[in-house]
Amino acid sequence: MTVDEVVSIRGKPGKDLGGPKADPVTTEVIRQGLNAGADQMKVALRRAAFSPVIYEMIDFACGIYDTDVRMLAQARSLPSFLGTLGFCIEAAVKASGGEAQLEPGDVLWSTDGYANGSHPQDAVVVVPVFLDDTLVGYSVIKAHHLDIGAKEMYCTDTTDNFQEGVIFPGVKLYRSGVLQRDLYRTILANSRLPQALSGDLNAQLAAARMGASSLLTLIEKYGVEQYERSLERMFDAGEAIVRRYLEDVPDGRYIAKCALDSDGLTDDMVEFDVAVEIEGSDVVVDFSDSASEQAGPINCPLPTTVSTARMAILALLGGNEMPNEGHFRPIEVRARPGTLFFPRPPAPIFLYGWPSDQAVEGILQAISAVTPARARAASGGDLCGISLWGNRDDGSLWACAMDQPVGHGAKDGADGGSPLIIISCSGIRNSPAEVVEARYPVIVERCELAPDSGGAGRFRGGLGTDVEYRLLRDSYMTAIVERTKTPPEGLFGGGSGRPNRLEVRLPDGSVVSYSKVTRLALPAESVVAIQTGGGGGYGPAAERDREAVFDDVGEGYVSESEARRLYPQAF
Repeated sequence: MTVDEVVSIRGKPGKDLGGPKADPVTTEVIRQGLNAGADQMKVALRRAAFSPVIYEMIDFACGIYDTDVRMLAQARSLPSFLGTLGFCIEAAVKASGGEAQLEPGDVLWSTDGYANGSHPQDAVVVVPVFLDDTLVGYSVIKAHHLDIGAKEMYCTDTTDNFQEGVIFPGVKLYRSGVLQRDLYRTILANSRLPQALSGDLNAQLAAARMGASSLLTLIEKYGVEQYERSLERMFDAGEAIVRRYLEDVPDGRYIAKCALDSDGLTDDMVEFDVAVEIEGSDVVVDFSDSASEQAGPINCPLPTTVSTARMAILALLGGNEMPNEGHFRPIEVRARPGTLFFPRPPAPIFLYGWPSDQAVEGILQAISAVTPARARAASGGDLCGISLWGNRDDGSLWACAMDQPVGHGAKDGADGGSPLIIISCSGIRNSPAEVVEARYPVIVERCELAPDSGGAGRFRGGLGTDVEYRLLRDSYMTAIVERTKTPPEGLFGGGSGRPNRLEVRLPDGSVVSYSKVTRLALPAESVVAIQTGGGGGYGPAAERDREAVFDDVGEGYVSESEARRLYPQAF
């Protein structure tokens, strides 16, 4: 591969098995059985996990794949992991010696960020599934662990991927059902929170094995031939759904202009473009002319670049369809090595998800311009995430992480949602105040909708939130709050929502603003205050219905003074 070579990736093709097609009813039963198996993995992981980042925030992905590493089902959890699990399987299997070296009872473990498309904390467990001695598929889970030995538990200032966590490149944690205890002890020895890592890892193992059991049950019930024929029909149906949508989008090349506040090392904005090309029922999402690979950790590995495109296109379809490999076939993803969306080791990748989030927003806005019926204004555009940690009286370490919901953009016929996690992470949740206060020396002093934060318009943007955390002990904080410089834009004359903002109020009364910061020492009684962005409005504010304006004022969504300024026609 040369530096200038553009890589192109599509969903994997089907197989011609010959003979008659599978029965549609049986196919649907098998499809729903696979979906149910993936959902069972999700439930098992949440019930058994040690850390709230998994059982409350749902920061993970569970999937079932066939032997060709085609996605059969992925549970509803973190959309930004959509389709990345296949890359995880392929890399882990290759690193462990290839398919021929796999045996019943093997379990593979990987924290290789470039192979998995994530920072190393998003660690992967792969369970090869065998029917007797024949490999029939894979069960896989990628889940966020609080600490696996990075320079800090969460980082915004890394300069290479070796600072970002211990790299286990697809090693066998179990061989033929036997735990490799030296490897297991090594994994735990490299964590500041070994009890949490042990509990979460064992939950991950149990849930992945449950997925393997579900797949075997289906194959044994229907037989290998019926099962394989049903997969091909299932994939074809998924492909047809996406193609029907794309046929209604006007052909053309649409440019998404995106920006990040900084790369984590400097305060300079990082701007990049993503192109979307529609031709008939095919779409190309082209990252090849994006910004160059960055010195700070905002680089996005190729697997997540691919999932970014898939997630954005499938989000436009709407509905509640659980995707499979067939849904990916009409979507081609292009990227160039040495760029923001195809970095090369050892470029830092810890904040890989932040360029992905902005790219998703940009792709949606680019296509919205030519599909008004499905168009939606911009959202707050960020997770506004913070990590807090410190030591208890006995010297033990506590650590927690919280994401925040933002306002979403309005669309034709409806105001924006208030408040919701951004689209790319819409399967996760913020940590409930009850959990935060019960487990950590933190008080949630404020968590409320923010009046006047949504963009004005014929349809109003969704509201952001005002959240405040008071620290009861001396603590440390890492924060990543994006879109502080670029307010969420409205559509077709709608107003912008407010941007995101993070402030720290110190006990001496001083107030300091931050965007990205790592290991900030905060004394007890400091208050971390986050103001999340509102969504953009849709259509001119002068066209908003009078009763809708009065309802906004009555509900406290818009103050009377702002309503009079923005909607004078209502008074």
